Amino acid sequence: MQLDLSGKRALVSGSTTGIGYAIAKALAELGATVAINGRTQDRVRDAVERLKRETGKATFIGAPGDVSTPDGAARVVAGLPDIDILVNNTGIFEPKPFFDIPDEDWHRFFETNVMSGVRLSRAYTPGMVQRGWGRVVFISSESGVNIPVEMVHYGMTKTAQLAVARGLAETVSGSGVTVNSVLPGPTLSEGVADFMKSMAKDDGRGGDVDLDAAGRAFVAEHRPTSLIGRLATVDEVASMVAYICSPAASATSGAALRVDGGVVRSIV
Repeated sequence: MQLDLSGKRALVSGSTTGIGYAIAKALAELGATVAINGRTQDRVRDAVERLKRETGKATFIGAPGDVSTPDGAARVVAGLPDIDILVNNTGIFEPKPFFDIPDEDWHRFFETNVMSGVRLSRAYTPGMVQRGWGRVVFISSESGVNIPVEMVHYGMTKTAQLAVARGLAETVSGSGVTVNSVLPGPTLSEGVADFMKSMAKDDGRGGDVDLDAAGRAFVAEHRPTSLIGRLATVDEVASMVAYICSPAASATSGAALRVDGGVVRSIV
C-alpha cells in the first residue's frame, strides 16, 4: 500500500491542539512537510516545537493566522502560497439551547467552521488541479448527520461542510485532486477533556476525573448507538485522514467517511 507522502506539502488548519495536531503529526510521519496553523504566533511556535520533539526528523513550519476571518486566511495563504494537501480542521463547538443562540453565534460558528474551509479551499485547490494532484479534506462530524439538540448551530455547520466538500469534489472531478469529508464521533481531544473536567467541578466532583470512564458515561447517555461504547482517540481520527491524503486513496473522492464508532445507524 502506497502511503508515502515524501515531497508533499500539507496545511492543517487549527492544528496547535486536538485532532488537528494529531493529523499534522500523522502526515509528517508519512513524510510530508506540514504547516501548523493557529490564531497566534506563540501557539503555533509552541506546537511546532512540541511536534519536532515528538517526531524527531519530521519537518514542520509555522502558518499563523485566524482563518475564520478573510484577513487571517489571506495571511496564511500569503506565507504559504502552494500546498499539495489541505486539511480543513478549524472548528469550534459550544452546547447551548436553540432558543438561547443569538444571531452573533450563528454567524461566528459559520465563519469559523465553514468559511475557513471555503476560503482555504478556494485559494489552494486551483494550484492542485494545475499540478494534477492534491488532497482536500474537511473535518466534519457525525453531528452533521445526527444534529445534536444541545448545539444545533454546530450541527448545521457540520452539515454545511459535507455539502461544500461534495460540491468541490464535483467541481474538480477528473483532475487528480480528491476532496473528502471525515466525520469523527465523540473524540477525546484536549477540548473535550477540559469540558468533562469542568463538568465534574460543577457537579462537585473536583478536578480529578477518570477520562475514560467519563467518556464511556457520556457516550452511554448521549450517543447510545455507539458500537465501541467509548470516545475515539485523536490518533484514530488522524489515521483515517492520513490514509485519504495518501496515494493509496486515489479512487476515494466526494465521500463522507465516518470515524464515529458506529454512532450513525446507517449501512452506507
